[in-house]
Amino acid sequence: METITDTAVETLITQHGEVIYELIGRSAGKLSTRHSVARVVISPGKGSRLHQHPEAEESYTFLLGRGRMLLGEQVLDVHPGDAVLVRSGVAHQIRNAGEQDLEFVAVCVPAWEPENSVYLDTEA
Repeated sequence: METITDTAVETLITQHGEVIYELIGRSAGKLSTRHSVARVVISPGKGSRLHQHPEAEESYTFLLGRGRMLLGEQVLDVHPGDAVLVRSGVAHQIRNAGEQDLEFVAVCVPAWEPENSVYLDTEA
């Protein structure tokens, strides 16, 4: 058994403001190829691009902050203690709607890899 802390993994920082610590998963070569676990931090006013995953099902469990999430046709306000299931093929986007960092754990099955994200907006 191996314990992994977010200070020991390579950090992915997107140009839109997400800081992603992949703790377990395929792309980082960390322990599992079947699922992935990441801690995600989004600073105030920032968020992800609109995207979907053709293969992976994803769940978010919110730890800190307030967020607004587009999930298909729904708009959800999310808070600590909330969990959201994102089924494969469903467009989604998350933004920090508060004044402190938004933090959540993202779990993907099968394990996330860059090729399984399809961006639906025109931004690069």
